[in-house]
Amino acid sequence: MTAFVALLRAVNVSGTGLLPMAELRAMGEACGFARVRTHIASGNLLFDSDLGEEAVTGAIEERLERFFGKRVPVFVRSAVEMRQIAASNPFPDEPGSRNMVFFLSGPPPADLMNRIRGLQNERIALGAREISVAYGDGIRHTKLKLPDPDGRTARNRNTVEKIAALLEEQK
Repeated sequence: MTAFVALLRAVNVSGTGLLPMAELRAMGEACGFARVRTHIASGNLLFDSDLGEEAVTGAIEERLERFFGKRVPVFVRSAVEMRQIAASNPFPDEPGSRNMVFFLSGPPPADLMNRIRGLQNERIALGAREISVAYGDGIRHTKLKLPDPDGRTARNRNTVEKIAALLEEQK
């Protein structure tokens, strides 16, 4: 079995995208996943499965579409991938709360850096299927606009590192 995390886009505990974490865990169990749990109430589902990433993603998206009545993008990473993302922090000098990882469904577009708008003092690094952004003055004051061709979801470095550690515990 492989340990995975599914990172849901636009899911939270209040307002739009309301999804109780107990409901998300129940969805994971209904998909047939093992050792299902959530981490913080922002759409992070940790589990084990014999299925591959594509099948896991499809199963979760199908359940979410039934629940919300619309498609909710899901970005799945294995424990190995999350460990690599956590370990390859391109901005180790930046506080974890100001260092965001944007998860993509595929590689960043080749022309991404040319399409960024509003760049001030933020620093950007491209990964395999991620974009890391260090928001020096904090995300609250940014004017940064990243292109979003296929959707994405973001987690701060603190959350990425915690999820990686939790997935390691599942071994």
